[in-house]
Amino acid sequence: MANSLSHLDAKGKARMVDVGAKAASERVAVARGRVLLSSKTLDLILEGQMPKGDVLAVARVAGIMAAKQTSSLIPLCHPLSLSAVNVDFRPDRDKGALEIEARVKTVDRTGVEMEALTAVSVAALTIYDMCKAVERDMFIDSIRLVEKMGGRSGYFQREGEEKWGES
Repeated sequence: MANSLSHLDAKGKARMVDVGAKAASERVAVARGRVLLSSKTLDLILEGQMPKGDVLAVARVAGIMAAKQTSSLIPLCHPLSLSAVNVDFRPDRDKGALEIEARVKTVDRTGVEMEALTAVSVAALTIYDMCKAVERDMFIDSIRLVEKMGGRSGYFQREGEEKWGES
């Protein structure tokens, strides 16, 4: 069984996969998540009235920085040279949510799914941190890969996800 898993060696020890023989190609990954919160808190965020400052600007930068640090946070991820990281937000008043989307690009030998997921996760945590003085019962939810392009496994799009457009 250990030999069939790419992150384990023949003795079952964790290892970083050797991607040196793979050709570099363009890779893109899009991840999303959301923070569930009250309409009052959402209004304060959108109006720039949170006590800690501009929540969306800080969360955007935090997400970008997190994508760039993914290999330091996730033990078996390769350090990658990212060509673009975009983090965007979409309020959803009907669901009481602030949706987060991260789009990450590279030209490299391995994909950027983990970088996109990390960007969304840290952006969501930053939103929580900046809003917790106003609302403690926020909920981080639905962090997922929604689209992936490039590499050996090709194209993937999660069923039921609408496109936000290019960031």
